[in-house]
Amino acid sequence: MTVPALPASDTTAISDRTGVSGDTERERVPRLWHELRAVHALVHRDLLRLASQPVHTALMLVQPMLYLFILGGGLAALIPNSSLGGGYQAYLFPGVLMMTVQTPAIMVGIRLITDRQSGYVRELLMAPVHRPTLLLGTCAGGTLVATVQGAVLLALVGAIGLPYDPLLLLMLFGGMLLTSFTLTALALTLAVSLDRPEVFNMLLGLVMMPLLLLSGGFFPVGNLPGWAHTLAAANPLAYGVDLLRRCIAVRVPDRTAPTTVEWSGWQPPLLLEGTLLLTIGILALLWASHRFSRPE
Repeated sequence: MTVPALPASDTTAISDRTGVSGDTERERVPRLWHELRAVHALVHRDLLRLASQPVHTALMLVQPMLYLFILGGGLAALIPNSSLGGGYQAYLFPGVLMMTVQTPAIMVGIRLITDRQSGYVRELLMAPVHRPTLLLGTCAGGTLVATVQGAVLLALVGAIGLPYDPLLLLMLFGGMLLTSFTLTALALTLAVSLDRPEVFNMLLGLVMMPLLLLSGGFFPVGNLPGWAHTLAAANPLAYGVDLLRRCIAVRVPDRTAPTTVEWSGWQPPLLLEGTLLLTIGILALLWASHRFSRPE
């Protein structure tokens, strides 16, 4: 039995569709590979910078350690343990971790502005990848560097009376990773909107200290007036400090400290605080990517 031949036009159409589909699949994989390689290159660049500047990294850790041992040690004798659920140094520890991760996270924004001025960003834009991919790699590198620097202080938990519990250390590391991502994304959101690092530094000088004081990292926000409670509930740093402090409370129940974040007297669950931090970071990164994608 002879199979009737297809018309030439139909045969051509089928081969064209097959060819286009195959080419699309073959092009999609290299495109994704290029995007992932770009992210990896930017993360590797930040890690190389961290490894090549050990003195600078050590100096960035000096200030948090001074706060922890000098300020914390001095005030520990004046503040009763019963008011904080434990010693003041243990209460201060989440705030010190927040100080440690916020500095490298903020520096990502400053570096983006200076790279744009020096022409380095223009060279990056010549790569065959999307602009949001470059911003994602920058955010990932800054997040990892900030988390690594904060993880150094985790070795000091025994010095302030906390146990070397692997699960506790893992939970604190995860909380720092999440907080570092959110802070880095917020720093990039501010950096893509500014042209000069001087303006960036001036804004940070005006904003960062009030955010730190209202984060609950140094003293309970509950002792402040009611309007301060409202500001603390809108402060991303307060959620980061509260997340770290409640991680300690989960593993060390006798070190339960007053929480910072309350919504009309209601304390949000730990998972909700983490989800909110992640959502803020993602939205900030999406908005920064939208701004960064616009042609200059």
